[in-house]
Amino acid sequence: MTPMHKTTLALILAVTALAACEPVAVQPVTPPAAADECGAAGYQGLIGQPRTALSAMNFPLGTRVIGPEDMVTADFRPDRLNIEYGPNGRITKVSCF
Repeated sequence: MTPMHKTTLALILAVTALAACEPVAVQPVTPPAAADECGAAGYQGLIGQPRTALSAMNFPLGTRVIGPEDMVTADFRPDRLNIEYGPNGRITKVSCF
């Protein structure tokens, strides 16, 4: 084998090896939509309302009203309704956790 053939063969092997290292396009995985186990969808109209509007309403047992400086437990309960309000006293988020 001539030096030219050796160089050509080495070049072909190198290109083939590099081509094998090319990343495969990965389709992004979309997580399934979380089930609305606590009924938060029915309370989304509260977002932007003053926190005082909650006093005239009835909520499921275990509902938490969470302020910006409030400490809460870290246990995850998808059946628990959580209503969060910001420093301005307006409701910012209604979710299950």
